[in-house]
Amino acid sequence: MTTDKRLRFEEATSEHLREEGVYGEVEAALLKKVIAVTLARQMERREITVSALAETLGTSRAALNRILDPANTSITLMTLARTAAALGCKIKMEIVVPRDVG
Repeated sequence: MTTDKRLRFEEATSEHLREEGVYGEVEAALLKKVIAVTLARQMERREITVSALAETLGTSRAALNRILDPANTSITLMTLARTAAALGCKIKMEIVVPRDVG
């Protein structure tokens, strides 16, 4: 897909989701999926089990599984930062102004 077509598709899709009133929910779900996958990859790279990370964080495996669950969007920034730090990582967040907003 060319860049021009991709941009038009993104704009049309975003507009449709806004019209339906679900843009925020969809964006949160996508962000959580990226976070969960990234944390899981870091665990794999460092060969850290869920049990070991939970122990490091002083929490239960069930609580850590909620953090790693791509469908669970109720993760706090503090929990995210603590989990990333326990994996030797930092959180980098950015607020971006959409192209169509001046």
